Amino acid sequence: MDPKILVVDDSMVVRTHLKRTLVAAGFEVIEAVDGVQALEKLTEEPNVILVVSDVNMPRMGGLELLERMRQVEALREMPVLMLTTEAQIELVKRAKELGAKGWMIKPLKAELLVATVRKLMAAKAA
Repeated sequence: MDPKILVVDDSMVVRTHLKRTLVAAGFEVIEAVDGVQALEKLTEEPNVILVVSDVNMPRMGGLELLERMRQVEALREMPVLMLTTEAQIELVKRAKELGAKGWMIKPLKAELLVATVRKLMAAKAA
């Protein structure tokens, strides 16, 4: 079973773009539309090793998802890369306090996303 990346975004266009970019770089990707579905996928899919999550989503946003993940032993150390259209310093600070490993502003450059994901996965493996 190959390691997987979970992409969480309420925009189908964004999810499709992220998935296409990561699959082209050789990663296996699963998707979730919000934090609620992401938590379900994380319990169903034991091979997820990295989460790329939007911040602003209905039902449960990325920061709440990150907070919930940190409360579960098996998910506590999982790297999370946050995506947003906002560069609000308070949001970035909160995400870092919750253990986010990176923060990227949309629209994303494909090469930067792939390089960041590779770096986070290499750091986790080390």
